Amino acid sequence: MTSQTDTQGSVTTVYKVSGMSCGHCEGAVSGEISEIPGVSSVTAVASSGEVTVVSAAPLDEAAVRAAVDEAGFELAGTA
Repeated sequence: MTSQTDTQGSVTTVYKVSGMSCGHCEGAVSGEISEIPGVSSVTAVASSGEVTVVSAAPLDEAAVRAAVDEAGFELAGTA
């Protein structure tokens, strides 16, 4: 169920986030997740509810969940 790929020293994980409906939502989620140590890139897509995160190592799901909660949305798991 986890969608992770390890590429050249980085890990890409796709999360499902419920409640995003617009570009502002995408920015809020991306901004909070990007503050997690080790995160190098975040791409949120409201239409699919998917958030792609590139990080130096696998992230603690609790940290991602807390960041998504802080943005006002709900982490539904990994895609």
